[in-house]
Amino acid sequence: METLLFLFPQFNYMSPKEEAYFKMLGPEDLQAPKMKDDSSRQKDKERKSRLSLFLTKSGSHENVSPHKKANTTSSNISPEAALQWSDSFEELLKHSDGVETFSQFLRTEFSEENIEFWLACEEYKTIDSETKLLSKAKYIYTVFIESEAPKEVNIDYKTKMDIQKSISQPTQGCFEAAQMKVHSLMKKDSYPRFLHSDIYLRLTRRKGPGATMFRRRSRSCVFNERGEATTEPSAW
Repeated sequence: METLLFLFPQFNYMSPKEEAYFKMLGPEDLQAPKMKDDSSRQKDKERKSRLSLFLTKSGSHENVSPHKKANTTSSNISPEAALQWSDSFEELLKHSDGVETFSQFLRTEFSEENIEFWLACEEYKTIDSETKLLSKAKYIYTVFIESEAPKEVNIDYKTKMDIQKSISQPTQGCFEAAQMKVHSLMKKDSYPRFLHSDIYLRLTRRKGPGATMFRRRSRSCVFNERGEATTEPSAW
């Protein structure tokens, strides 16, 4: 730990989660990315395996999300509030309950890394300390960006290389291109499925165990024996 403090004095500014993460790294992991031999690659795989287990046990979404909310349950969310999330993906992201519910849905599809990365980037852009920025950038890169990262997001090679080149001297915008690509993926792919999922429909009480569907009563046109049109109410 003393060695890490010497190499990374910004430990003084880290969250408990990030400090625990960096304790798992060796001094060579704190340098800028470079070409590695087979032995180094094997060590990387072992380290990432340990990190993946650590993230799973500690609940990675809870730790990277700036929208933390304790003990959020569906019973606390009104149907009216849930219905607002269907206005647009951007509207959903404005609500902490919406983000948490969407995250639950992504976990069922094994793609929760997308929202976790997006949230981590949102938090990253609010950092104004250079030392905090560097430690957070290294954390995001190692967890979400580099090849075989424990929660690697699906971005193109050029975007990944651009981040790798800037990680030693990161700026607030160094993850912006990757964040936009992940946002677009969630908006076009995951979000439409979320709106039709049981998780969401149960909240709006349009479907789910114990829920009853009601439709507006309408008036149907019928004809009597004399061929005259009349109306009578009917319930669907």
